[in-house]
Amino acid sequence: QVITLRQGVDTELGKKLQRLIKDSKLKVQAAIQDKQVRVTGKSRDDLQTTMAMIKEGKWEFAVQFVNFR
Repeated sequence: QVITLRQGVDTELGKKLQRLIKDSKLKVQAAIQDKQVRVTGKSRDDLQTTMAMIKEGKWEFAVQFVNFR
């Protein structure tokens, strides 16, 4: 079997994620940094809502959340 592993998110998929987050009208900002999409916001509830929205989506890659505060 041939398996292709992907580390990080390429810019095209990052832009799709960023557009989804901006269209949600939540008070969070999404930025593409290196091979990841960084989401920042003041409200913890908005960040949790954004995480839930991303988890629900049908992506061709696995999502992982790091450094939630």
